[in-house]
Amino acid sequence: MEWLALCICFLLCGLSQSKPHAFKDRNCIDPEVNMNISEIIRRWGYPAEEHEVVTEDGYILSVNRIPHGIHSKNGDDPRPVVFLQHGLLAAGSNWVTNLPNTSLGFTLAEAGFDVWMGNSRGNTWSMKHVSLTPDQDKFWAFSYDEMAKKDLPAVINYITKATGQEQIFYVGHSQGTTIAFIAFSTMPELASKIKMFFALAPVATVSFTESPMTKLSILPEFLIWDIFGDKNFFPQNDLIKFFATKFCSKEPLNILCGNIFFLLCGFDENNLNMTRTPVYTTHCPAGTSVQNMVHWAQAVKHGKLMAYDYGRKGNMEHYNQTTPPLYNIQDMKVPTALWSGGHDTLADPKDISVLLTQIPNLVFHRDIPHWEHLDFIWGLDAPQEMYGDMIKLMRQSL
Repeated sequence: MEWLALCICFLLCGLSQSKPHAFKDRNCIDPEVNMNISEIIRRWGYPAEEHEVVTEDGYILSVNRIPHGIHSKNGDDPRPVVFLQHGLLAAGSNWVTNLPNTSLGFTLAEAGFDVWMGNSRGNTWSMKHVSLTPDQDKFWAFSYDEMAKKDLPAVINYITKATGQEQIFYVGHSQGTTIAFIAFSTMPELASKIKMFFALAPVATVSFTESPMTKLSILPEFLIWDIFGDKNFFPQNDLIKFFATKFCSKEPLNILCGNIFFLLCGFDENNLNMTRTPVYTTHCPAGTSVQNMVHWAQAVKHGKLMAYDYGRKGNMEHYNQTTPPLYNIQDMKVPTALWSGGHDTLADPKDISVLLTQIPNLVFHRDIPHWEHLDFIWGLDAPQEMYGDMIKLMRQSL
């Protein structure tokens, strides 16, 4: 029922903003609407691999790989490895759902890199566990704490072992940066395996954010649990696919669909390929746990990067103290390159200003004034605004 309420709410928001021009049908639905990540990659002629990584607490994570580009030969020498980690409610598909010339995954493969793309526990592609099933509450008892402390070590160690390389490049977007800040500041051995950390729309604190996502923090936690249950939040499902195939393939409803499904993050329709809206909306949102959303609500409320708050008694059981421990970004020694957006409502510029003072090994920062939160993964001008500098920094670090 919460899905119906959400969709009606977002539909009304979209109707108030959609442009009043005539409807125009697109006769053919983009085939990527019904493809998985590997199928999307192969559609464009790139090689694709799928790997499964088991975490220490039994989650089976899907990891996708583009080992080389179409025009860049797969030689005998090992190619430098780049790992791409998506953000909240997203998936590894974020890096390949634009056309190849504006998708970071394809761009890096063509530039000579071995590209790996992660999928956090509980999203569309990481719904397996060695003993639990998604219909059990226990399966969903996680937040970005576990993604940082369990998912990242498992995946990074798997990749370094599989490729034989001691160090890799890490690219994170949004929550993909949050879990990196936590992991790299608390696990020095894991941090030593990162040659450089590329933080896109980084989120450490959300003290100043104005995103609709953060309105959850207004609700008492018990009410969040009552409204959304105790399992998954905003999963990909048949209702989204229905919107994508029946409505998002028409104009101006493709803009409307963007408003429905991108309202939570913020987007600029002038910098998105709006013909790709059906593909975007059938791959993202990709779901997470309600507990993870509660953790984000706590972060907004307290304005700190801290572990999940189980309450006084629960904190004693988990942390042996009455309050959740704080994470100190100052302890992270990994060389870090950072990109921020002037119109980003999730990674707010004021939060970014605080973050910049906390990163001890900041080697690069660029603010892109006109960018919003989703421009970092789907912006049409991303190759000019960001990809070139990223590749340059990577090559200089080899």
